[in-house]
Amino acid sequence: MRYNFFHRYVSVKVLPVWTILLFDFLLVFFSILLAYVLRYSFVTVLSNTSFVDTSTLWAILVNAIFFRVFHTYSNVLRFSSFVDIMRIFISLTSGYAILMALSFVLGATVGLTTVGVFFMAYLINVALMICSRVAIKVIFDMVSFDSRRSRNVFVYGAREVGVNIAKSLRVIQNNQYRLRGFIADEPELIDKTIMGVKVYANDSNLLTTLSERDVHTIIISPAKMDMLKRTNLTDTLLANNIKLLTAASLSEYSGIPDGGTVAELKEIQIEDLLQRDPINIDIKKVAAQLEGKRVLITGAAGSIGSEIMRQVAAFNPYKLILVDQAETPLHDIRLELQDRWRNIDAVTAIADISNTTRMELIFKEYRPQYVFHAAAYKHVPMMEDNVSESIQVNVLGTRTVADLSVKYGVDKFVMISTDKAVNPTNVMGASKRICEIYIQSLSKKLQRDKVPHATQFITTRFGNVLGSNGSVIPRFRDQIRRGGPVTVTHPEIIRYFMTIPEACRLVLEAGCMGNGGEIYIFDMGEPVKIVDLAQRMISLSGRTDVRIEFTGLRHGEKLYEELLSCEELTKPTSHDKIRIANVREYDFNVAKRHIQALIDLSYTYDQMQIVAAMKEIVPEFISKNSYFEVLDAPHVIYPQIVG
Repeated sequence: MRYNFFHRYVSVKVLPVWTILLFDFLLVFFSILLAYVLRYSFVTVLSNTSFVDTSTLWAILVNAIFFRVFHTYSNVLRFSSFVDIMRIFISLTSGYAILMALSFVLGATVGLTTVGVFFMAYLINVALMICSRVAIKVIFDMVSFDSRRSRNVFVYGAREVGVNIAKSLRVIQNNQYRLRGFIADEPELIDKTIMGVKVYANDSNLLTTLSERDVHTIIISPAKMDMLKRTNLTDTLLANNIKLLTAASLSEYSGIPDGGTVAELKEIQIEDLLQRDPINIDIKKVAAQLEGKRVLITGAAGSIGSEIMRQVAAFNPYKLILVDQAETPLHDIRLELQDRWRNIDAVTAIADISNTTRMELIFKEYRPQYVFHAAAYKHVPMMEDNVSESIQVNVLGTRTVADLSVKYGVDKFVMISTDKAVNPTNVMGASKRICEIYIQSLSKKLQRDKVPHATQFITTRFGNVLGSNGSVIPRFRDQIRRGGPVTVTHPEIIRYFMTIPEACRLVLEAGCMGNGGEIYIFDMGEPVKIVDLAQRMISLSGRTDVRIEFTGLRHGEKLYEELLSCEELTKPTSHDKIRIANVREYDFNVAKRHIQALIDLSYTYDQMQIVAAMKEIVPEFISKNSYFEVLDAPHVIYPQIVG
């Protein structure tokens, strides 16, 4: 009890500024006195104190000025750093230089001692002030260190970023981490000593070393995250119950001064371990197109739409028009705008994109120059059960926004599509493919008719985004938190993944490309086996009691997604992560007639008839694990679409 009280006291209490300043003045006084004694003798000093008194007063006054200039007394002593020591050194050097100059010029006239005494006092004063800071720091670390609560840690990364993280451990959560060593890949650093601890090799002996040093936590330098993604080290460590932490970002640590305040560490998330190269875009090109423009975003309250909003906001648009039919999420976006981008003129409009009258009022009033169309129903099993809604929102909504874009002279229209539109096996994917057909055929018609200043229509396809609303990772995280089981549909199912910011950066880049009518596909990296993803998430959580349960493929779900159909070819672009899909083209008038007939049919709510009509428009639409598979039987005759 007494120990805990004392520990809390020394951890929280900070000496007031006046106490440190008074302590420093006493050190100045003692330095002058000791210099006199060393230069003359103790008896001489006692017999003639006038020089001592006057010189001490001058020394305190002059040094007080420089203490104030360099703020030598304003730091917390237990967190003293090299920067603080340099301030002390410069302050005392400046002060005593003035004193020695005054002694040389005025000397005994003003009752000052000799230059030699001041020089000796300077050396003593520097040593005392620096040593006192170091001693207080060491004593505090010894007293406040609680071995019962601390965790032994290694830092993976022994260069600047890793060393700065190690230095910051003493200010993170009251010394709960105890540095026991570094891990390095560089041969020239191995077996060296940094900050009093050894640098160990990242080799086959690492697990033995961790065990011998009683280390169960490794802090990964952000500079080493790329290496972590490309090796089996993560799985090896997690399999041996080693906890992995990292810093928030590389930029937070790359320029930290010694002893600076840093962000706290965080547990490594599954998003940090995706094996992807960083995606860069031509910021200047994107900024040139969006700065000062009126930008409309549909589905602005969703995962993709809201991130597009954030990235567009950084390019200083003239106006943001944010459209969504979800009231509460859109209200949250409105509050975020007020907090982060108060100076941006932003409008939040509750609207259903399939409501032509409402959407026309928005276009007529705000005259957007750029449209990012992210609004859509996207959940595969839900759309298998609600076919009419997938047509009325995804197809009719897209056609409505596209037609209004042409009518009101939008410069560019960028539609967010999905890899599920390629060889679709479900209603949702087929509905997005129909949207692509309408957008592309409309664009080609405008080009053939040589319409002046015609809207340029761009389509972007990509796979699953990490952390989006209703996606697998938040669901797994919630299941793990509740103790499981983690439900995976099939042991062999794989998916492509991309983070939301990555996807939106590529959307912005693609929006700056082309002349209209292109379908851009994104490099999604390597596919990920969902069961492996689940296992890694369980390991990262530290839980050993969570099991994985296979539930079977959902309606319309397939084992793997494609970014291109087998008949399609691709062409490169100026960006190595973006390619152009060479897809089958449709005549606009034919596509328009068939799509109108499909929309009309959707209001009958006859699901079989509607899906049959979708299959006529998209012949490659073959249902999988769905009650619509019956429509793919050879003897089935589709209803003729008329319009």
